[in-house]
Amino acid sequence: MVLEYLKLFVTFAKIGMFTIGGGYAMIPLIEREIVAKQWMSKEEFMEMFALTQSLPGVFAVNISIFVGYKLYKVGGSLVCALATILPSFVIMMLIAMFFARFQDNEVMIRIFNGIRPAVVALILFPCISAVRALKLKYLQLVAPAIATLLIWQFGLSPIYIVLAGILGGLVYTLWLKEKIMNKEV
Repeated sequence: MVLEYLKLFVTFAKIGMFTIGGGYAMIPLIEREIVAKQWMSKEEFMEMFALTQSLPGVFAVNISIFVGYKLYKVGGSLVCALATILPSFVIMMLIAMFFARFQDNEVMIRIFNGIRPAVVALILFPCISAVRALKLKYLQLVAPAIATLLIWQFGLSPIYIVLAGILGGLVYTLWLKEKIMNKEV
């Protein structure tokens, strides 16, 4: 059992350590690791990914908890969560300890400026993959595009977008869905 926990820990520590940008940037690496090790199928991963987006907290940690629980219950969840969090925690502590010394260093400024476009690409790739995997139609992409513009260009708080999504889902589920179904029959 210790070897299984060690394998989980190493896998999720690697995910936590080598994914820059966090969040969506982690998804391709997480998916590749989980599916390649046959801990989940691609379909199970996409379902779990959709579920973890609706939970509070960092979904990379949520995903690791789900995988750990699926494989080894509570012990697996704890090992996976710790392994995902620990590398970032250690790196952030090291940066915090030495950042004041390097924050005005021209080389460091250029390194961080160079990382930014890579992070955008790392975030965009899983979004495109999710759209393809979920087989969304172009019309279904209008709301996310509008939400992105409202946040990016107009500074609208994402909290309002989430609340609008909840309200829209409730209106659709409780009122519109039935009317649409009745018209189709």
